[in-house]
Amino acid sequence: MADESGERAENSGDGRSGHLRRVRLTVAYDGTGYHGWQIQNNAVTVESELNRALSGLLGSRVQVIGASRTDAGVHALGNIAVFDTDSPLPPEKYSYALNQRLPEDIRIQRSEAVAPDWHPRHCESRKTYEYRIYRGEFPMPVKRLYAYFTYRPLDVDRMRQAAAFLVGEHDFRSFCQSGSQAESTVRTIYALNLEEQGTDLVIRVCGNGFLYNMVRILAGTLMEVGQGKREPESMKAVLDARDRAAAGPTAPACGLTLVKYEFL
Repeated sequence: MADESGERAENSGDGRSGHLRRVRLTVAYDGTGYHGWQIQNNAVTVESELNRALSGLLGSRVQVIGASRTDAGVHALGNIAVFDTDSPLPPEKYSYALNQRLPEDIRIQRSEAVAPDWHPRHCESRKTYEYRIYRGEFPMPVKRLYAYFTYRPLDVDRMRQAAAFLVGEHDFRSFCQSGSQAESTVRTIYALNLEEQGTDLVIRVCGNGFLYNMVRILAGTLMEVGQGKREPESMKAVLDARDRAAAGPTAPACGLTLVKYEFL
């Protein structure tokens, strides 16, 4: 590893190369049992489990850098993390080695070498999230951890009309939970689609980045439109207000999944 001067360590004779490599992991997880991605004191997180598994594998303290700091209860099919190592283990083998050490609700889908200065939060990318809603007369137990249940009818056409007002570059301050440390609340949504899959309604949103709780607030606001509590055209006024109180409630975390990252 590099010391504080930035110089790289020489080969110590312990089988390590002395040459740092950066490895990228594509990480899938069921977020139900975790207090989100980001490491916390006295709480188990996805990041802390990755650090534990990597440190045990490599015999030295390792800390990953994550692309998206998902909240407690949020799931992912393809979050991204990187770490640096001078281990001679081929980058593509980390997925196999780590999956033997991780709990069964976290799995590495891919491991690969990237440029030494590649950073998942400092490059242009597109993120896609899905928010899943289960529409039924009664809750379905096997869906309770992965979809939000509602017995209230939802007018999907009205929700689609509302969604159209949110596509493009806007100031999404109204859709940002207080406590965000974002320097700017301007984001671009490339696509916001609603797909009916039997009893499930899936809100799929693709953008260049998302604010704190943004997708869950979008989902909660669109559900109010679907329930007739708001007009589709009101989305313009919500955006213009730049006030969290103007938007709808924050939908529960269980329905949200980070589907994929695309690096441009």
